[in-house]
Amino acid sequence: MTSEILGAVAIQAIVMSGLMIALPAKSAAESSTEFVWTDAPFPRAHASTIVESSDGTLISAWFGGSGEGNADVGVWTASKSPGSEWTPPLEIFKEPKQPAWNPVLFRDSKDDIWLFFKIGPNPMSWTGAYMKSTDSGKTWTDVVWLPAGMGGPVRNKPITLANGSILAGTSIESYGAWSSWMEISEDGGETWKKYGPILWPTMEENRLGSIQPTLLETGPNVVRAFFRTRGMGKIATALSKDGGMTWSELSLTDLDHPGAGIDAVRMNDGRCVLIYNPATRGRNPLAAAVSHDGGETWEEFLEIERLVKGERGELSYPNVIQSANGDIHISYTWKRQRIRHATIPLADVPVAP
Repeated sequence: MTSEILGAVAIQAIVMSGLMIALPAKSAAESSTEFVWTDAPFPRAHASTIVESSDGTLISAWFGGSGEGNADVGVWTASKSPGSEWTPPLEIFKEPKQPAWNPVLFRDSKDDIWLFFKIGPNPMSWTGAYMKSTDSGKTWTDVVWLPAGMGGPVRNKPITLANGSILAGTSIESYGAWSSWMEISEDGGETWKKYGPILWPTMEENRLGSIQPTLLETGPNVVRAFFRTRGMGKIATALSKDGGMTWSELSLTDLDHPGAGIDAVRMNDGRCVLIYNPATRGRNPLAAAVSHDGGETWEEFLEIERLVKGERGELSYPNVIQSANGDIHISYTWKRQRIRHATIPLADVPVAP
């Protein structure tokens, strides 16, 4: 099932700290959207992730079952080779009596596909793990459990830095506060070191905290991260100039935020694309913004999908990549029931004025 969604969204310019000034959209853009599946043996799905393998196959993963946090929730995948439809959903991991959470797909410099995920009763007590595929997601290795205290990428994909290190954003949701950290591997993912936490200027802000970093390397060893916040109404950001080992204090951007998942990608030509819910309440609509200056200012250019007034549910937890042909691919939650795949043609991403 495919539908065309047209959009050209203009938003007010807001000037606070000189960061993240949203500009009017310059031109119309469109995306094509489709469901990853029509029928599945589970009623609920959430937290999808997407990657392109070296042969052009798109792979998506998510957690599915009777509902988030329930013991029957496992990790599911589907794939779409060029010119084909999505394969039927396939459950590739299920831990007995424990739910799965937040799968994260990542393609490394050797073209291996990593699938990170979490297992445990809740985010306060889950454990990180991963599997790998060398054949575009057709088969997967046995599960490798990460050492205690190392969570792996918590929600958004790692990035391979110009220096060859892998940088992964992770976070902790304790009973009293949230906090974000970074994990870095200098040996292709064999071992990891943890850096952080990334803090706010005040104790009250740190009690609210941040989670689920998404990462953009805007220059050699220069990384800008964006974060989900709680009760603040805006997306947060921080900057590292040493490849993710040390960070500036967190600060709020001018991008509206309802406390939901976000994701971003730096395109091959240096433009950056952010996928988010441009609202302070409710995970609807889902939109795309572009930055021409390494994530300092943003222009919202496309409303990917909007639920009509009175329609219940959410459009949430996006994941975004750029494929080899330059197009932007996004997967996201549709009403906690299914996963949607959206494609934005390269030509529809605005260029700098």
